Amino acid sequence: MSADGAAASATGQEIKVEFEFSATDKAFREEVRDWLATNAPRERRPRGGRPMREFDLEWQRRKNRGGWAGLSWPASCGGRGLSLVQQMIWYEETARAEAPGLGCLSIALNHAGPTIMSRGTQEQKAFHLARILAGEVVWCQGFSEPNAGSDLAGIRLAGRVESDHLIVSGQKIWSSHAQVADFQELLVRTDPTLGRHRGISWVICDMTTPGITVRPINTLAGDQHFCEVFYDDVKIPLTDVVGDLNDGWRVAMTTLANERGGTTLSHAAELGCVVERLIALAHERTDGQGRPMASDDAIATRLMEHRAEAAALQALTYALISGDQDEAKPGSNAAVTFLFFGELLQRVRITGLQVLGAQSIELSADTEPWTRSWLADRMMVIAGGSVQVRKNIIAERILGLPRNY
Repeated sequence: MSADGAAASATGQEIKVEFEFSATDKAFREEVRDWLATNAPRERRPRGGRPMREFDLEWQRRKNRGGWAGLSWPASCGGRGLSLVQQMIWYEETARAEAPGLGCLSIALNHAGPTIMSRGTQEQKAFHLARILAGEVVWCQGFSEPNAGSDLAGIRLAGRVESDHLIVSGQKIWSSHAQVADFQELLVRTDPTLGRHRGISWVICDMTTPGITVRPINTLAGDQHFCEVFYDDVKIPLTDVVGDLNDGWRVAMTTLANERGGTTLSHAAELGCVVERLIALAHERTDGQGRPMASDDAIATRLMEHRAEAAALQALTYALISGDQDEAKPGSNAAVTFLFFGELLQRVRITGLQVLGAQSIELSADTEPWTRSWLADRMMVIAGGSVQVRKNIIAERILGLPRNY
């Protein structure tokens, strides 16, 4: 993309964005489309457990063999070094083809990998990055605790240094796919005397280490996406600390910036397709008088709003990634799209239930994708920072408002 149209940023600077793809990007889209048409799995993804893990890993291995793994990762780290625009094109075409997303590899590809690329040692990069891209490992996140979720600085999981190891004891919660993970990105309180935002360390935790107990949590959606993880004198080598000991808060900010940015790229692409499927459903489903649900004025209005909002989300996403690629990497600005996506998704899911009507309480083959997704997607206004946290990031880091406003 190149510059043409102009808009004012929150800092008063003019941002120019042209929403037109280059010839290279158009050719890339066709290449993606052709490859997905031949290689995308057609079988249904298992909902959980080891079958889900193996499905997601095999899809990653297939992408890696075809040269489609780590598109925006630097070539020096095993990726292709492509632009974020081309990464977004990949996500759009994946959604259009109804191909699988990242699944349980999202944390490895969007969180852990980029954090290690940015903050890790050469030894950590050499050991972990190739395994992530090759579809050999699953990662989970160990940030939230029972009394430290959105208030991440309140973590209490204790890690004391003994010789060349950390000895870790305590608990984490809401750790996605921990029951099938090989490694965990883990925040540990390694010096409680340094204050809330200091004395924290970001460490790589091997999930096979003795002393780790994982307990899956049954969710409203009927799955076990989340887990509690307990640590009983777990020994983690100091060589697995990413960044400096007691400097994990700054490393964690790198992780969260990548989580909000990288995750939003894929979700923004998927949401447009979800809206189009909802519109098609509204034309297929009928009310008590046999009329299509889309003929109801209130529902039709909401569907039009959702389509416009999904297009706005897509445009906003491209606006953030299509300028100077060094400046457009996911960061504070990603909080805008992350917030917009999370709240829009809730509205779209509610409209889906209204289109289904009384049948929305069922879990039949027809209704399950909408009903179960409404239950599961409630987390998208909490995960990666609640709506309130996202608004604070926008207010403080983008609009420049004082903390006590």
